[in-house]
Parts: sequence; C-alpha cells; structure tokens
Amino acid sequence: MIKKESKNVSRIERHARIRKNLSGTASMPRLNVFRSNTNIYAQIIDDETGKTLVSASSLDMKLKGGNVSVAEKVGEEIASRAKKAGITEVVFDRGGYKYHGRVKALADKAREAGLKF
Repeated sequence: MIKKESKNVSRIERHARIRKNLSGTASMPRLNVFRSNTNIYAQIIDDETGKTLVSASSLDMKLKGGNVSVAEKVGEEIASRAKKAGITEVVFDRGGYKYHGRVKALADKAREAGLKF
C-alpha cells in the first residue's frame, strides 16, 4: 500500500521546485506568500542578504477570518509598506499554492496599490 502524502508536504515540494528558479535581489526582492487556515502572511525578502525587508499579515493587522477580503487588505498593506521602504518592483513567490483565491486576491490588490511584478 502506498502512503498518500499530505497536502502540505506536496505544497512544500512544489515550493522547492519554484524556489530553485526564483530569487530576490536588492533591486528586485521576492514577495513571498504563506497562508494558514486562519491567517495570511506576506513578506518582501532580499535573498542575497537573507533579510526580510517588509512584512504584513492578517495577524499583525488584527483581522479576523481567512477569507479573500482579508487577503485583499493584506495585499494593499504590503504594497503601501513596500512603497514607504522604496520598493516598487518585486518577484512574486506564491509559496507552492495555486494562484487562486486568497493568493490571487493578495497579488491583485498589491498590483493595484502600485507594486509591479
């Protein structure tokens, strides 16, 4: 009998495949998205120095619920914080998740708020 992998193990393997071809630099950092059942997190990372430049999440914004409207608010917030830090262009890292639902909502609102990717 073959043991079935969990969804998260499959996601982590997908993320590893994506990350081997995707990297953030000082001029174009990486916008990483992580979602849990209850929250969504976004970080802008410079992989050359290994530092998080800007971050936003539904947890630190005190938003309840893991839904699309919360993800949109986090997308707007990460874009505004990036602008304050002087970041205009990023590489989008969906974290192994499908580009659908909350991940897509966060990306679309970040684009509308001025981030280019």
